Amino acid sequence: MIKAIIFDYGNVISALDNNIFLDRIAECTDKTATELHDLIYVKSGLPALYETGLITSDEFFLRTKELCSLDISRTDFIRAFTGIFTPIESTLDLIEKLKPDFKLGLLSNTNEWDYTYEIEKIRVFDLFDTVTVSYRIKAMKPDKKIYVDALNKLDLKPDECIYIDDIREYTDAAGSVGITGIHYTDHNSLIESLIRVGCNI
Repeated sequence: MIKAIIFDYGNVISALDNNIFLDRIAECTDKTATELHDLIYVKSGLPALYETGLITSDEFFLRTKELCSLDISRTDFIRAFTGIFTPIESTLDLIEKLKPDFKLGLLSNTNEWDYTYEIEKIRVFDLFDTVTVSYRIKAMKPDKKIYVDALNKLDLKPDECIYIDDIREYTDAAGSVGITGIHYTDHNSLIESLIRVGCNI
């Protein structure tokens, strides 16, 4: 029997677009958004270090600023970095609908600033019974550690839980610890999948 539904954040609860961040900081350097993408997301490894909690927010800011030759304040950088999300209203409504009948968990690869300035402020945040975020537990999906952390906090068996993510590799990793994974592509498909695995919605 399914007792809990665990949600990923990015592109499940809120759509995200890193190009918004890149376009904004491109105004503060002589580098193009494409060059900035390669420096930050391909070559530096800084986002992964930040999301795994291996560097602090200030270290991420200062190292990115130096790497990209940015003329930008810390405040403006935070605003650009965290201003990439658009809530997916159909998912928010679904979470509210599920709350009376299921435990709800949040499980996300994320960093301190996105968590503080975005995730905690989403209107459904208080509906989650548990929160597992990568930068706090020093592990990122698809590491099994992050799924085990979510299970321990929910105090449930793996086969009592569903995990929803837009990246199939991550739902497969949830499956490897016994959690039923649902690959999110769109709202209607999500509802069909939840019904198919036994959720009475």
